Amino acid sequence: MSKNILELNGRVALVTGAGQGVGRQIAMDLGTAENSGGVAVNDYFLDRAEAVAEEIRQAGGKAVAVQADVTNLDSVKEMVAKTKESLGPVATLVNNAGNMGATPTADVWKPFWETGPEVWSQTINVNLFGVINCAAAVVPGIIETGAPGRVITIMSDAGRVGDSGVQTYAAAKAGAAGFMRSLARDLGRFQINCNTISIAATNTPAIAQVLENEQMLKKMMSAYVIRRVGEPSDISNMALFLASEASSWITGQTYPVNGGYSFSL
Repeated sequence: MSKNILELNGRVALVTGAGQGVGRQIAMDLGTAENSGGVAVNDYFLDRAEAVAEEIRQAGGKAVAVQADVTNLDSVKEMVAKTKESLGPVATLVNNAGNMGATPTADVWKPFWETGPEVWSQTINVNLFGVINCAAAVVPGIIETGAPGRVITIMSDAGRVGDSGVQTYAAAKAGAAGFMRSLARDLGRFQINCNTISIAATNTPAIAQVLENEQMLKKMMSAYVIRRVGEPSDISNMALFLASEASSWITGQTYPVNGGYSFSL
């Protein structure tokens, strides 16, 4: 008899920034996996979250759309409460919301020394404080249940290698990874595993302009050992593994899923 090593044990998942791209795929896979407890699909824009939640339901899974701004702790707490009411207490949190924020200004692409805190905060708030807010809202509920849980954060290799032109973004992503390592130390005794997935160029709306330009794409791919752009499923496969029982003895780690963009011991 075959064994399903990706057993989810009926855990309810919450995926932030899941209205498109990588987050959408993670929500789809967690929501339709065998023995899933269902998934709360979060996005800043409710219509995007609703569309993905409906896709999951059409595929036979359980899902609810939950709008929230992850940079606002009160909004996040309301989202977690709504998820509990609709599906049950959150046991798996996937911090995927990030990039330059839901509604960034053009100034976020300027050299950071030409801007100021009001611009820096756009990337720092969503990529660092968004992770902290969601963990603060979810972790007490997992501890209260006494059942195993998972916290998974999606970061960027910009935070590991220091990509040029995105200093505050890289700083926020590196900070989120450090937060996750520290969180893992304190939550292990509660059977809550905390891990990070570090990604590189992935086929999402964020790099659509590059994908449409053959010259730009070729130049970008020269930095990758596996010479293709990542697909959302590449990242989702790792997220499903870390959400499952197969990862029960893994915590405090950062897993690069990056086509060989960067190497590390």
